[in-house]
Amino acid sequence: MGEKRPMDYKSAGVDIEKGDAFVDWLKNDKEALPHQDKIVGGIGGFASIFRFDYSEMQEPCLVSATDGIGTKLKLAIEMEKYDTLGQDLVAMCANDLICTGAQPLFFLDYFATSHLDLKQAQPFLAGVRKACIESQMALIGGETAEMPGLYQPKDFDCAGFAVGVVDKPKILGGHRVKAGDRVLGVSSSGFHSNGFSLLRKLYPSVQDQEQWGERLLEPTALYVNLVMDVLKQAEVSSIAHITGGGIHNVARVLPEGLGFRLKPWDFPELVKETQKRAQVSVAEMLKTFNCGVGLVFVLPEESCSAVQDQIAAAGFQAFDLGKIEQQDSAIVIPGDWG
Repeated sequence: MGEKRPMDYKSAGVDIEKGDAFVDWLKNDKEALPHQDKIVGGIGGFASIFRFDYSEMQEPCLVSATDGIGTKLKLAIEMEKYDTLGQDLVAMCANDLICTGAQPLFFLDYFATSHLDLKQAQPFLAGVRKACIESQMALIGGETAEMPGLYQPKDFDCAGFAVGVVDKPKILGGHRVKAGDRVLGVSSSGFHSNGFSLLRKLYPSVQDQEQWGERLLEPTALYVNLVMDVLKQAEVSSIAHITGGGIHNVARVLPEGLGFRLKPWDFPELVKETQKRAQVSVAEMLKTFNCGVGLVFVLPEESCSAVQDQIAAAGFQAFDLGKIEQQDSAIVIPGDWG
């Protein structure tokens, strides 16, 4: 029998030195972060520390949100394109957070893989940092985990955690919605990060990836700046982020007994192609995908025109989706649509 070789952590598949070098790479980015003056301890420690001082608010409340990217990751891994995924992760968390009316404060990420590959991890984390800055959040900490045996080679997963603050009297939600309020949609940048377990079956080939892949991987739109600007200038009743479950997410921010009849809009080309491939009804598409509408404002009639202008000025398209009325169903989808 041959002499046994020593077995250390690295030979088992976990490279601590590479992980430490990756953290150092992230720490060495000196670009100023949002809320920099409130960061007491950030990346590199056992925990991150943020100074909380919002005495200008009557009742400051912390708001938290967590999410991932889902199986959109599989398509990105197949295409070896990782630079858009960081924005997806930040947007999925931040866009949820702002539905309460909260100002985003800071973000943490979790990145887990079989073996740390800097060709994947660096563009991903660079995208996270860039999207955090664009979303008025500090990237204050995170975790990178190598778990050989749990993940297949080249596979990885990620999760994000966002924290914000809102003054309790200004929290948005169904308690503010009244009959007569208008429902305004804001255009999406694509399918965002939902529905990819189905999309990957509908676009399975290399040819599909060559023709449609870049559009399928278009990162989730960041709505933070738009919402923060709108809340400074207009009254808003509630906001819905259109994620898994499609347009029916709006029901989560409507009170019982109030709803609206959805006004049709023209689906983007990629959505039409997807519906053709899936051979499903408009109602089924609206239940699964955002279909071109990524965020919805419910707001008083008198705010509608100004907010439409703000949506356009921010580079998005506004959609008139209907008016809040007393009805049993939160959302009625017209039977003659499509």
